[in-house]
Amino acid sequence: MAELKYWLWLATCGGQRRDALKLLDHFGAPDEIYFCDEKALRLVLETGWEPFLNKSVAAPREIMRRCEEEGWQVLTLHDAAYPSRLKNIFDPPLVLYVKGRLPGLDDRPVIAMVGTRSCTPYGVVTAEKLGYETASYGGVVVTGMARGIDSASARGALRAGGKVVGVLGCGLDVVYPRSNAPLFEDVCATGALITEFPPGTPPAAYNFPIRNRVMAGISTGVLVVEAPERSGALITASLALEQGRDVFAVPGNIDAPSCRGSNGLLKEGAIPATSGWDIMGQYAALYPEAVTPPAEVRLRTLDGDAAGTLAQTETGHVPRAGKKDGGGKKKSAGQPPAPAGGEGETAEAAPAPEKKDGGAASRPKATKKVIDKETGPVYIEIPVDPGSLTVDERMVLDAMTGRIRVDELIARTGLPAQAVLSSLTMLEIRGAVTREAANYYTPHFILTSD
Repeated sequence: MAELKYWLWLATCGGQRRDALKLLDHFGAPDEIYFCDEKALRLVLETGWEPFLNKSVAAPREIMRRCEEEGWQVLTLHDAAYPSRLKNIFDPPLVLYVKGRLPGLDDRPVIAMVGTRSCTPYGVVTAEKLGYETASYGGVVVTGMARGIDSASARGALRAGGKVVGVLGCGLDVVYPRSNAPLFEDVCATGALITEFPPGTPPAAYNFPIRNRVMAGISTGVLVVEAPERSGALITASLALEQGRDVFAVPGNIDAPSCRGSNGLLKEGAIPATSGWDIMGQYAALYPEAVTPPAEVRLRTLDGDAAGTLAQTETGHVPRAGKKDGGGKKKSAGQPPAPAGGEGETAEAAPAPEKKDGGAASRPKATKKVIDKETGPVYIEIPVDPGSLTVDERMVLDAMTGRIRVDELIARTGLPAQAVLSSLTMLEIRGAVTREAANYYTPHFILTSD
């Protein structure tokens, strides 16, 4: 509890958050900063160090009392339960206040759904549909809890029995808008409300862009359902791109002003989304245990396997799945038994038995055994001098064992999102990596020390 007091002091003393993060990076712990004098602070900060000379802990103690009384959790930047994606953005919150039960955000797809408050009936229906489907397929839906698109997506996810995380631009004790009070209760019952603003903070307009970076920071992707040209949803999408997240957009009416911003994102390369699987399908390979494909996708996969088996059987190739023989091994109908030897060997036809009249029996046509074998990615072996790369670029390339998403690179390297994105940009310019859809990158260089 004593350490929490200093975290709350650091977050509420009046200093700029980025200055506090610089001090934290230098001194390692908030209590070390608390006991610094002016000389020590000025060694790290040229300007903006004055607020950190305020040593009053009255506000932190009141916050701790209030959180304990209400049963709210406080997560600090160094806590294990603090979302790791958020920890890796450029300016993460020093503390998070949590009401409810925060679901695991680092082991499943997390989709922030945003859009205009003044949405059309089309936008409401679409947001509810996509919220429902995204939650049904295993995703966590993040919302700003505002009117319009935010509320509709949350309702859809809750109707599917999914998890919702509401990110507030005010204190946990402030319900904004008041009409959403029942929705706030429903979200807390199955998920959580989170904010970096201490209790009692009103919903001031300048708080919402600050909140938006948290929404993007905890997410794997941001979906813009319906947004005009000037919209807070576009700010969230821009922050998501800066943080290396995916951006999805719902195609809207080309004549509707409320869709100009979201349609503009599609022109700029956002991923089109007309169903929840358009979103969740991007993460099926990355989170196979968390993502549940819809029934039609599973049936299509099964039908494809069956069709492939039939085609292979008709052409004489060994299918992937066949009948089992008495020994329990798979055996394809109508095929000769596999020869002894290695799996990669080619089966030779048995020698033809001699006929009694001295002739030779007709030799059966040799049948090649086709082995399904996955091939890994092919790399262009161009030696690169590690000395020509920065430390960050080398770390990024070392972490790329194949086609990989940006958020996975951030997790593997432990570097800030901005550092990873900058390194990828430079590596792409050099031709060392290729950027693909949905923030995937593929390496083309093999580092050597020659």
